[in-house]
Amino acid sequence: MKNDAMHGTTILAVRMPKGSAIGGDGQVTLGESIIKANAKKIRKLADGKVIVGFAGATADAFALLERFEQKLAATQASTLKAAVALAKEWRTDRVLQRLNAFLVIMDHDTLVLLSGTGDIVEPDDGIIAVGSGGNVALAAARAFIAAGMTDPAQIVEKSLAIASDICIYTNHNFTVEVIK
Repeated sequence: MKNDAMHGTTILAVRMPKGSAIGGDGQVTLGESIIKANAKKIRKLADGKVIVGFAGATADAFALLERFEQKLAATQASTLKAAVALAKEWRTDRVLQRLNAFLVIMDHDTLVLLSGTGDIVEPDDGIIAVGSGGNVALAAARAFIAAGMTDPAQIVEKSLAIASDICIYTNHNFTVEVIK
């Protein structure tokens, strides 16, 4: 996967016993220029039961999102089965192998990252972050949880704010969605 795919967004998802939240910033960059400030990189699927955040090349992310929706419909909204089916297809299809994007997929029971190599990663601690500000957002979320914060939406929003203050490819126009 090319390094420049990481520039241009930050997506963070947090799963906790009290609920789950996923959020992303709105900045889209082309090289060194900001071309859009309020993009929506978080999508609700399956009547709001599944939420997906995406990072990487925009057209590639939309192509993967569309494929994931098809897999979700084919598996009667089983998020994990749909993610596994997409990962298998991503690894074996020559066209999909060239796509340069990540999907963070969350429902009531599942939180996974689908990577550009077709891997599925389920975090040990219930936190996933990708994109240029992902490591900053991840560290902030872990610190907030260690300090006793329990509201996943608040953790996501505050962590994204810290990332946007540090990462030049991340802005303060956040979209945060919650699953209770």
